Amino acid sequence: MENVLLSVSDFVDLTNQTLEYAYPSVSIEGEVTEFKVSQGKWVYFNLKDESSVVGCFMSVWQLRVPIENGMKVVIQGAPKLTKWGRFSITVRAIRPSGEGAIKKSFDLLKATLEKEGLFAPERKRQLPRIPRSVAVVSSTEAAGYADFVKIVNDRWGGLAIQVAHVQVQGESAPDQMIRALHYLNEQETLPEVIILLRGGGSADDLAAFNDEKLVRAIAASRVPTMVAVGHEVDETLADYVADVRAATPSNAAQLLVPDRRDIIRSVRQQTVSLLPAMSQAIERASRTMNEQLQGALHTIERRMELASQTLGSQQQLLGQLNPETVLARGYALLRGKQNVGEMIEVETAKVIVKAEVKNVRKK
Repeated sequence: MENVLLSVSDFVDLTNQTLEYAYPSVSIEGEVTEFKVSQGKWVYFNLKDESSVVGCFMSVWQLRVPIENGMKVVIQGAPKLTKWGRFSITVRAIRPSGEGAIKKSFDLLKATLEKEGLFAPERKRQLPRIPRSVAVVSSTEAAGYADFVKIVNDRWGGLAIQVAHVQVQGESAPDQMIRALHYLNEQETLPEVIILLRGGGSADDLAAFNDEKLVRAIAASRVPTMVAVGHEVDETLADYVADVRAATPSNAAQLLVPDRRDIIRSVRQQTVSLLPAMSQAIERASRTMNEQLQGALHTIERRMELASQTLGSQQQLLGQLNPETVLARGYALLRGKQNVGEMIEVETAKVIVKAEVKNVRKK
């Protein structure tokens, strides 16, 4: 084989071309050592096993879960020879591996988010009692999604369900669910509830729902959220930040809408129980109305009696003032000028007499 003379830069470029062709992406499992963040932008650490160590480099924004020394992780990235002659892995994604590391990462991020108040009860919003439109973020191929739709239709029916089909496990799952949340929150007509669904699985399968960016996207949703991931014993950070946590996808359907059969039965029972009360209320109202009518009639009769008495008194008074009545008592009515020599007319109760005034005597 011919020996080729290369410059140092050419050698580095050729090596990286070879590595890129042979190993465009590798996944490596190991223990984290010498973990550090530089300038708030870059992350450096070593990955080791019993006999070897490899350096790793990544940007802070790619670090989706808390990592610390001693944790076992799986990285995905590309090997590269730097211009300083150091071999390292440029990491694209990192996740805890094994129950211990997953639990440690979970607890670290949980403590951070809880300190920020993202799990506070006062942040929780109530869901509509009977929503008319909801959006579901899930894989339409998952059994949990099929169970949810079936139970919702059995319990209520007529609910408009908008579906964002995404992966719910694996490296790309968090970003797909984040994009779905952003899309659903930017629609002109918003759904009344956004539900994230996934059936059961291992801790690794559910790891996407502990992704920090996804958890923060759920917390920032304009629309009330429900998370139904795994089985009842499973817990994810998405559960803690959601407005409502459902134990399973089936439980999500039960929490979302009432059972119309229960409502029909309840209405019937209430109707039956209300009939006696309604009859009693009608009877009381009828009795009260009769009493009021009797009182009104008594008042009217009393007023008519008083009016009749008043009218009789006035008629009697008018009768006493009648001139004929006065004449009947012996008085006379004089007409004419009472001057000497004048003729006057004298009217009594029985006759009218004309007389001449002969003498006038003043009192």
